[in-house]
Amino acid sequence: MKTIFGPINSRRFGSSLGIDLSPALKQCNFDCLYCELAPSATTDKQTNVVEVSTIINGLKEHLHDKIDVITITANGEPTLYPYLDELIDEINKIKNSTQTLILTNSATLVNDKIFNSLLKLDQVKLSLDGVSEDVFKKIDRPHPSIKIENIVKKVIEFSKTFKGKLFIEILFVKGINDTKEEIQKLNEVLLKLHVTRIDIGTIDRPPAYNVSALSYKELHNASLLFDNALPIHIASRVHAEPNNSNYDDEEILNTLDKRPLTMDDINLLFDEESKKRLEILIKESKISKKLVGNLEFFIPHDNEKRKRTK
Repeated sequence: MKTIFGPINSRRFGSSLGIDLSPALKQCNFDCLYCELAPSATTDKQTNVVEVSTIINGLKEHLHDKIDVITITANGEPTLYPYLDELIDEINKIKNSTQTLILTNSATLVNDKIFNSLLKLDQVKLSLDGVSEDVFKKIDRPHPSIKIENIVKKVIEFSKTFKGKLFIEILFVKGINDTKEEIQKLNEVLLKLHVTRIDIGTIDRPPAYNVSALSYKELHNASLLFDNALPIHIASRVHAEPNNSNYDDEEILNTLDKRPLTMDDINLLFDEESKKRLEILIKESKISKKLVGNLEFFIPHDNEKRKRTK
């Protein structure tokens, strides 16, 4: 099985060359309801391990200067890879100006060695689907040794220590972690973090279990329940249905004040007349464009400094 895949054009992270640290089988400390991989028993370690030299040789073969980011991932949880620290050191020797990114479920941040290894990366994306123990267990189905309160403490600590770009991802499953109560608890934690962007999404591939996605409208409504100082981005568009409503100038400014939007969001929410009003507001310098990670957001000019980004 090949450990290197891509490059893939990621809207959020640019041209991404992937490293799969578990290409042969699923090895994960979670068995998430929404996982695109088949259900499997959780584990706290990898038993099928790829050599660091194999990964680096494959990376050297495919890496070139048009790659924006080297993305460390796995069929499962990449931080279970036993030689992660050594691998990151070796990647850093050859990556030149290319950014490094890992996609992790956050659970192993409680391990000091892994915590410190991730500090060597340029970008880190941490998943945080729920912060209540019952919701966490229901949606992420973790290994018995994992407790959400310990993860939350380490996510907060990591966000304040990490010098690179930190992204948080929340994946909503209908009827499980999309309640006002759970979103409020998530909000309280997110306000303690120093992050570049918070991506909220929902199921966009066939899930391991019989669960349902939220619609784009439901995701947008959920986004409005978070503090408007948080850099929330709606990442999932598979279930997007155009709303195409009419907004006057004040409504446009109020909408963007509550939740900055990308052009993709605006195309779904605004009708053509509202888009023309938006363009006029931009020309009048009442609305600014702001780059967060690889995404461009529209935000009221007067409120740009208020948004919580690293």
